[in-house]
Amino acid sequence: MPTIDIDRDAARRAAQHELAKPIYPKASVRQRFHDLVDDLIFRLLEKASSVPGGWLTITALLIVLVAGVVVAIRFARQGMRTYRVGDQQLFGSSQLSAAQHRAAAENCAAEGNWAAAIRHRLRAIARGFEESGLLDPMPGRTANELAAEAGGRLPHLAAELSKAATAFNDVTYGDQAATPTAYQMIADLDDHLRFPTVVAGPVVSRPEPSDARAPIR
Repeated sequence: MPTIDIDRDAARRAAQHELAKPIYPKASVRQRFHDLVDDLIFRLLEKASSVPGGWLTITALLIVLVAGVVVAIRFARQGMRTYRVGDQQLFGSSQLSAAQHRAAAENCAAEGNWAAAIRHRLRAIARGFEESGLLDPMPGRTANELAAEAGGRLPHLAAELSKAATAFNDVTYGDQAATPTAYQMIADLDDHLRFPTVVAGPVVSRPEPSDARAPIR
């Protein structure tokens, strides 16, 4: 029986083609990644003798490759973190009034669902600004945009609005747990906006009216 002369590359391709058939179970993502790395290392080893500089060049390329992967992973994680805890949109598909958001917030607070209570309460503030005409309705407005725009018109409440926006972002996609304290802070801000404290001016005492007619002596 004649022997078949086949080189390593051809054998490897034949094995990969055979394993790709539907009769074999599909490898997991991790296994495919490992196979990709193995294939890359195999090709590097095979080409090392023909690359100028030999192993020195291969080692330098591997260091650059590893550094690039580390940087890419770091940026990807940072981007995911920014997306999760960054500025989040205030409203979803629902179109509730300020009063409805406020009632929903109070119901959620009564049930101990502080995350939902915080979200609804800040939405009540935002909708109240729109209903009063302080802010124009804007689809896709985020919590930080609300704080910046409303804070520009109400500078004495800019810090409180910024804290409320941060609490909203933290409990929406952040790692921080919602707390009753955070909800109460936003609720107090909402109440202050609805019922601003009227500072009374100084009371001026007026003299009692006297009889203009002097007694006749």
